[in-house]
Formats: sequence, C-alpha cells, structure tokens
Amino acid sequence: MYFLCKEEQNRRNMLLKKLLIIAFLFPSVIVCGQDSLYQYSRQNSTSKAASKLKKSLETSKSAGEIAADYMVLANELSLKQEYAKAENYLSQAISSYQKGKDKEALANAYREIARVQELQSKSDLAIENYNLAAKTTKKKEFEEMNLNDASRLKNRLNPEIQSTYIQRNIDISNLSNNQKEAANAYRQMAEVKLEMKDKEGAIDNLVSALDNVSEQSEEAVKIKQDIAQTYLEDEQYEKAIAINEALVEETKKISNPELEVKQLRNLSTNYLEVNNSEKAISALQEAYELAIHSGQTMEAKKTLEELVSQYRKSKNNTQALLAYANFIEKLDTLIKSDSTLIDQKFFQEHEDKIAQLEKERVLKDELISKKNRFNYVLLGSITLILIFTIFIARSLYTISHKNKKIALQSLRREMNPHFIFNSLNSVNQFIAQSNELEANKYLSSYSRLMRNVMENSNKDFISLSTEIEQMKEYLELEHIRFRDKFTYQIIIDESLDADAVYIPNMVIQPQLENAIWHGLRYKEEAGFLLLDIQQKGNNLHIRIEDNGIGLKKSKELKTQHQKQHHSRGLINTYERIELLNKLYHTHISLRIEEKEGAESGVVVTLEFPISNLF
Repeated sequence: MYFLCKEEQNRRNMLLKKLLIIAFLFPSVIVCGQDSLYQYSRQNSTSKAASKLKKSLETSKSAGEIAADYMVLANELSLKQEYAKAENYLSQAISSYQKGKDKEALANAYREIARVQELQSKSDLAIENYNLAAKTTKKKEFEEMNLNDASRLKNRLNPEIQSTYIQRNIDISNLSNNQKEAANAYRQMAEVKLEMKDKEGAIDNLVSALDNVSEQSEEAVKIKQDIAQTYLEDEQYEKAIAINEALVEETKKISNPELEVKQLRNLSTNYLEVNNSEKAISALQEAYELAIHSGQTMEAKKTLEELVSQYRKSKNNTQALLAYANFIEKLDTLIKSDSTLIDQKFFQEHEDKIAQLEKERVLKDELISKKNRFNYVLLGSITLILIFTIFIARSLYTISHKNKKIALQSLRREMNPHFIFNSLNSVNQFIAQSNELEANKYLSSYSRLMRNVMENSNKDFISLSTEIEQMKEYLELEHIRFRDKFTYQIIIDESLDADAVYIPNMVIQPQLENAIWHGLRYKEEAGFLLLDIQQKGNNLHIRIEDNGIGLKKSKELKTQHQKQHHSRGLINTYERIELLNKLYHTHISLRIEEKEGAESGVVVTLEFPISNLF
C-alpha cells in the first residue's frame, strides 16, 4: 500500500514538472488563455480581411477602396472584441475617406468608430464622432440617429433620459426598415432597462433585437446568450438552462465548434447555479473533448481549468490529475493541429506588413504633397512671370502705339505749313498784280478750306464726303491761281455712301498738289487733272491722273531746293501710310507711275480697304 502511494506521489510530481515545463515553453499560450474566446472562424475571416487590405495597399488602389478594406478589417476585429485595434483601423479608414468625395461612407466610418470608442468607455471621443457623423451625412434620418446617440452618451448617468433617445432611434430604424440599427438600439435599450432594474423590460427588448437579426447568425447566438444571462441574474435558472441547451443544439447545426464550446461552458455555469454539479462536469467534459477534437488549444486549456476546479471541489483529485495528464499527452499534437495559432501568427505578419505599407503610403503622400506644392509654387512663379511679361509687352505696345500716333500726327502737321505757305504765295501773287478782287475771292475760299483742315488736323481718318469737299475747295483755289494751266474733273462712284466711308486725312491733297505744281503748270498748253473715286470689291480705288510734263522732265526743271522739298513730301506720305497700316492693321497702298507712249503725265493710284475704314 505504501509502495502504491509513493508511486502515485512520484507520478504527480512528474506531471507537475511537465506542467511547469509547458508553462515555461509556451508562455504566450498561457497568457492568451486569459483572454476571451478565441474563435477560429473569426480569426480566419480576420486574416482574409487583413490579406485583402495588404493587397490593396501594395497595389496602390484608390483611397476609397483602401478605406473600405480598413472598414471590413475593423468590423472583424470589433466582432472579436479587439476594440483598440478596430479603432486604429477605423481611424485609417476615416483618413482615407477624407481624401475622397464619398461623404456618406465617411459619415458611416465616424459612426462606427464612435461605437467602438463607446465600448471602450471613451465617451467624450464617441460623442465627438457621433456629432461628426451627423454633420457629414446628407441623410436626415442618419443625422438624427447620430445626434440621438451623442445626446444619449451625454446623459449616460441618467438611464431614463437615455431611454428616450434610444426609443427615437428604434422608431427611425423601424420606419426605414434598418434591421441592423434596430437590433443595436434594442440591445442598448435592454442595457438601460437592466440599469433601471427592469429585467423583464430588458428581456422584451432583447427578444425584439432577436427579431431583427438572422436566425442562424452569430449575432442571434449572442443575443440569446444575453437573454439567458438576464434570466440567470433574475434567478430564473430553468429558463436560462433551457436557452443554453437550445443554443448548444443550434451551434451543432451550424457546425460552429467554437460557439458550441462556449455554450457548453455557459450551460455548465447554469447547472452549477442550481447545484447540479454532475451535469455541470458532464457539459465541461463535452466542451473539453470538442475543443481537443477541433484543435482549439486555448479553449481546451480554459475548459480544462474549469473542469479541474470542479473535480477538486468534488474532492476527486485523481480525475483532476488524469485530466491534466490527458492534456499534456495531447498538447504537442493539439498545438500542431491548431490552425488558430497559425492564423494568429499569419494575422500578426499581415498587421506588421499593413503598418509598414501604411507608413510607406504616408511617406508617398507626403512626397506627392511636397511635389505638388513645388509644382504649385513653380506654376505660380511661371504665371507671375507670364503676367509680368504680358504687362511689359502691353506697356511696350502701348508706348509704341502712342509713339506711332505722335509720329503720324507730326507727319500730318508737317504737311500743313507747306500747304499754308503755297496758299499765301498765291495771295501774295494776286496782291502784286493789283488784283484785289481775285485776292479777296481767293482768301475767302482759302479761309473756309483752312478752317476745315484745322478742324480735322487731329484726326487720322475723316469721312470721304468731308475729304471730297476739301479737295473741291483746294482744286478751286489752285484753278483760280493757275486758270490757264489746267482744268479738272472729279468722278465719284454713285454706289458709294460717302458719309460712311472713311479715308486717311491729307493723303489725297499732296498728290493733287504734286500734279499741279510739278506737272501741269509747266505745260505750255492747258492740261487736264482727273480725280476718280470708285469702289472695286472691298477696296476704295482713287486715281489721280494728269497729262503734265511727267516725272522725268519735272526733275530736270526743279531747282535743288525744290528737289529736296519734293523728296521730303513723298517720304512723308509713304511714312504716314506705313504708320497707318501698322496702327490700324489695314493695307493702304500708293503707286506713282509715269504714263507710257506718246502722252506724257503721271498716274497716282491709292487703294483703301473699305471694311477696315468704316
């Protein structure tokens, strides 16, 4: 007997040593065992969400797509009750959504992060984000729901006031047929009812929440768990047990061993409340076997601890030691087959990669931002330079234009002294001949002509009718002086509207003067001068023709002074025409040709584009 007891004692010591070795070799396993239920299917879906987000970051998808992937991963983490991580990824989603134009997605992200912060008791931050969600959305119902939640949290110490805001959200959710929001609001109302010690009201709201979720969903299982827990707190043990027994059967149907293990442990707790330790131990044994069989290392360890605790309470130490031995025996195989540990490692690698990619993305955005700022500065500088250049060019153009106007005015006025001088010579000639009557007549006509010339001296263009009147008066004056030397004729196209057509001032007169003074007055017999004004297409065609001595003979008869003056007169005319063409972007031409053949004389042709001179 002593030998057997000693052998048993040695076996116990060996088991304890193995447990110490396991605790030393797998510290993370022991620590993790203190957390909430580690769900394989949730871990698997979380890893998929992380993998999808990693690919989106690697392929540089749009900000909206990346934000949506952040939201999915945050939702998975929230369901696993890893709220701190969920909050972090929701913050990243918000940052991405802020770069886009999808305001409703941004508003939804604000609401989700507010919920996660509320679950972490970060009420002030949650209120702030509920308000941001309300401010961002364009939907009136969504705005009101967020404002109600913000007000609810502001009154978190007053359950009665909270219930009024929750009820408003319930009504809005039911009207809009938003089952997700309705289920959430009913669960909030159940919590408030529990604070108000109204357990029956809490159960009613949990049942209403259950009506708004899918019957086979994990959400439905959680709500039923809450109902069972409420019955348990209200000491309605039979109802709590019935619900948990039903939940065990439901988890078997949906093939969810993780939830089944949890329900078996909850059921064990219910049995213990009614002092049915036998059923409690049976439920724990079933949960332990299921955890071992389905490769749930953490759940197997936690269930083992509860099972050993019950064995010890029933003073069945041998069964406790055998349970430990069984766990140690299966531990190596269990860890190797436990895909949750592999997924945890896989997810951790994804998280590290996501963090690295996010840093790279931030750096890339900063580089792009700096590059854009540089481009904006460069573009702004180029724009300023262009504006400055345009300003200088316009200033130079304006100065050049003014200079041309001044030059044109100067050239035009240069013609007036010559015209006045010639006219005064004529008056002087009449006086010298004691022909006072002719002198008075000449002065009368001359004064009218001079008045018209002076009135129009500051104009670059005058109407054709005004120019014709001036030329008639001028020719009449010259005919009075050289009566025996020439006759003249003025022909005007009848289709011309002389008042509407404008021509350059003092361009025709010098050509008439040259014909009379340098051609006709030297002719022995009376000559003839023709001024013909016709419209040809879009041009005004002016022809001044004389049958004087011609250009060649005129040059032979001129004195040196006359040669210099005549040369300057032609240069003045050509310069004025050139300036007029540049200033008004027109095309005025002047041609002086000597007649060929037996008849002597000169033909002067002036052409003006009518369309440019109106």
